[in-house]
Order: sequence, then C-alpha cells, then structure tokens
Amino acid sequence: MLDMELIRKDREAVATALAKRLDPAEVTRALDDIQRLDQERRALITEIDAERQRRKAEARAYAEAKRSGGTPQPVAPEAERKQLAELESQLDEVQSRLRSAMSELPNLPAEDVVPGGKEANRVVRTFGEAPAIEKVRDHVELSRALGLVDHERGVKLGGSGFWMYTGLGARLEWALVNWLIEQNIQAGYEFLLPPHLLLDSAGFAAGQFPKFHDDVYHIDKQSSSRGQFLLPTAETAILGAYQDEILETPKLPLKAFAYTPCYRREAAGSHSDERGTVRGHQFNKVEIFQFTLPEQAGEALEAMVGHVEGLVGKLGLHFQTSLLAAGDASASMKKTLDVEVWMPSTGKYKEVSSVSWAGDYQARRAAIRYREPGAKQTRFVHTLNGSALATSRLFPAILEQCQQPDGSVVVPEVLRDKLGTDRL
Repeated sequence: MLDMELIRKDREAVATALAKRLDPAEVTRALDDIQRLDQERRALITEIDAERQRRKAEARAYAEAKRSGGTPQPVAPEAERKQLAELESQLDEVQSRLRSAMSELPNLPAEDVVPGGKEANRVVRTFGEAPAIEKVRDHVELSRALGLVDHERGVKLGGSGFWMYTGLGARLEWALVNWLIEQNIQAGYEFLLPPHLLLDSAGFAAGQFPKFHDDVYHIDKQSSSRGQFLLPTAETAILGAYQDEILETPKLPLKAFAYTPCYRREAAGSHSDERGTVRGHQFNKVEIFQFTLPEQAGEALEAMVGHVEGLVGKLGLHFQTSLLAAGDASASMKKTLDVEVWMPSTGKYKEVSSVSWAGDYQARRAAIRYREPGAKQTRFVHTLNGSALATSRLFPAILEQCQQPDGSVVVPEVLRDKLGTDRL
C-alpha cells in the first residue's frame, strides 16, 4: 500500500498521481477519509500515551509513599481503568478502518505512465516482420487438424474455459515450459516450485485482495479455516514466500522464478481473439520476480523486459512491446510493459508477458524489508515481476505464425531437439 507519511506531507502529488487511474472526485473522497482516520488514530495514540504516563506516575508516587512511610494516594479507580481499555479498543477499530481504506488505494503510477485505458497504450518497440500468409488458418482450426488440443474433452472434464493438450500438442506445451525454465536459470534466476494453494495473506500482500478477491478460486471455509485459494499467478507465491522478512542487502537483487499452472475465475473468451487456449480458467506460466534496492529497480525493469523480449525473439515470432497507460495496468503496479505477439488470424497483437515494477507497494503490504549495513532502521524493498512466459498464448502464436501452405506448422528451432521433429 502507499506510504501514509507521503500522503500527510504531499497530498497534492498523491492525488495527482492517483487521478491517472481513478476519478478525481473518488480520489478526494478516499484521501479525505484516510486523513480523517489518520488524525483520529494519532489523537487516540496521544490520549492513550498520556493516560499510561499518568498511571505510571501515580504508581511510582504510591510506591514511594509506602517506602517513606507516608500516606499513599489511592490508585486510579476501576472506572478509569476501563476507560483506558475503551480507548485501546477505539484505537484498534480506527486502525483497522484505516488499514482497510489504505489497502483499497491503487499504486501511484510512474511519471512516464499516462492516464487512460487501452486506447492510451503506446508501442515502444517492434520486432521482426509479420509473416506473409496467403490463407490464414486460426490456431483452433490448426490444433484440431493436427491433433494438438482436444477442446471438446477439455470441456467435458472441466467445463467451459478448459482444454486438454494431446500428442505432439502436449509435447509442444511441455517443451515450451522446459525451455523457458532452462532460459531463466541461465539468466540467473533461482528456480522455485511453490504450493498451488496459498493463504489469503499472500493474496493481500500481492495487492490482489481485497479488490480482486472474487477473481480466484477459494477453498471453502469448512476445508480451510485460515482461508486458502488457488494461485492465479506464481507472482503471488514468490512474493508471499518472503512475507515478514528482512532480506540481506548484499544479496539484492534477489532473482527467482517459478513454473505453475494458474487458476482464474475470469470468463473464457468468446471473441475471435480469445478463442482456444488464449484465455481460460487454467493455463501454464513461468514467472520471473526480483526483489531489489530502490536504486536498482529501474535497471532491473529494463533487464527483465529485455530478457522477455529475447525469449520471444528466440522463438522466431513477430511481436511488439507496449508501455501501458495507468488504467490498463494492474492496480498494484507503478509501471507495466506488455510484450505482445502477432496473431495473423485476427490481425491483432496479444499479450504474452506483462513486466511490471511495483515500487515498494507490495513490500509494504507484505512487510518485506532490507537494512543497510550499520543502519538501525529498515527500508522496504522494491518488487518487480513478469511472465517469462505464458505458454497458452505462445502456443497459438507459434501455430499461426509458423503455419505452412500444406497445413503443417514449422517448429521453432530452439524447440526441435525437445520435440524430436522440425514440423507438426
């Protein structure tokens, strides 16, 4: 969440930044409420501290009078003791309301992030040329004709929004996962295989809860009294793994990645550009993550975007990189760049990776800090994450961009050894 001290000192700058992604009137109401609660909290703390000091002074005077043989003044009556408990109860309530209000605020977009939605996104780089295909067949048609994906049996098993890879399709999907794992290890990321069931605290830390609480699959309360959910992305797990920790400064940046299936309740796509495996309730993804010092974050973001671009480039695909406007980026992120592959059947680009910088927003929620050598105070780390990559979207892009006039598909060179063939 945001820094309360920043809101106190420079509310105008916070409001201006938040207005890039929220209605200005909504921002004003939210900040008014937060500052009112903050003032109540601080007033209660002052009152409680004063009451505690008064009681300590009375206790010391009483003890001293007894030691000196004088007549001790009576200690505070029971009614006053109850008053302190009431004040502490009021403080707990106000702090809870303040935390809830703060947790609803999105992150402050970076200076170079413009307001607006998808229409304001800006292409910053384009790679390669769109393949010239005389008669384009879409990935659903190709996957069925080549026996790569069984959509009907996937629906039979899981319902709408599910599919089943088969034969060489299953091998291609697994080859992509394995190749991405190898590439991320070579890039210096530590490989993690986290649990798929996470506690609700991990969802809050990542900034997905409370706003997107209903977008994930929750385990019913009878089975999980602490609250658990199926992870929607490995970002949630990697961040959550380091909750409440103080990281060693010499080891920063800390670079990790994980392979997991991702589980999301979002509706499966019915539009032509979201058919097949492009959008569904379960898909595979390899996620990279970095914990950095604040001054390392800019360089880390550039490196992560470059790494993802390199992966897509090695697959021989035509793609572009776009800087997202504030309204199209995740609420937890200061800045996001999407790497988007060309889909010949729709004439559109589709995101296969979002590489994002959260600043200290997630670290505050997760209480992940670092301490400079010799320093007493800790500071919050910065966090960055990115898909590297989402295979359920690479798969259709490969089928469509690499299709041949005879109906076959040329396998990207880097995957041929894993598949044992150069053509599907």
